[in-house]
Amino acid sequence: MIMIPIDRDLDKLADYIKLVDKVMLTGGEDVAPLFYGQDPHPLLGNINPERDRFEIAAIHEVIKQEKALLGVCRGHQLLNVALGGTLYQDVSLYRNPEVATLKHMQAPTKFKFTTHFVNVDPTSSLNFLPETYHVNSYHHQMIDQLADDLITIATASDGVIEAVENKAKRLLGVQWHPEGTWDNIPDERAIFDFFVNQL
Repeated sequence: MIMIPIDRDLDKLADYIKLVDKVMLTGGEDVAPLFYGQDPHPLLGNINPERDRFEIAAIHEVIKQEKALLGVCRGHQLLNVALGGTLYQDVSLYRNPEVATLKHMQAPTKFKFTTHFVNVDPTSSLNFLPETYHVNSYHHQMIDQLADDLITIATASDGVIEAVENKAKRLLGVQWHPEGTWDNIPDERAIFDFFVNQL
């Protein structure tokens, strides 16, 4: 495993990506709305545009080199932005007239506990998970307009997009945090096994 440092010199990215078989993008700050053509909403949290710029470039380099990528939470959202999609800057801006919005930021409940269900597409890359699956939830931003090259493969009961993949099934994003539950939930370990051995 190699941890790639954020570097303002994007010319080095191709060399970094050549060193690895695949890339994982982790959680963290909010994605800056600059990168999907919006002004900041008052509910926007802390941003790091340098990190955004670097990781968006990394996503494009991964695609160019035909490697695989797993995005977790922020990484899931950034994958959508890098491919041309947009985000809700806060869950309160999401409205589904058919159902009530779930609690998607479970804090102060700990990462190791799961708090809401997602419905998983059994024909997707996540077909090793139960079709009704319970996940943790630590996000206040989420996908709005889905990028053209991505497919929704899991949703919460309120319609929030919880997992995506690209049509080539080489890019995968999950909105929850499997790294927080991998030690006590075998299906969460299976996500990382899939990432390492199959994606």
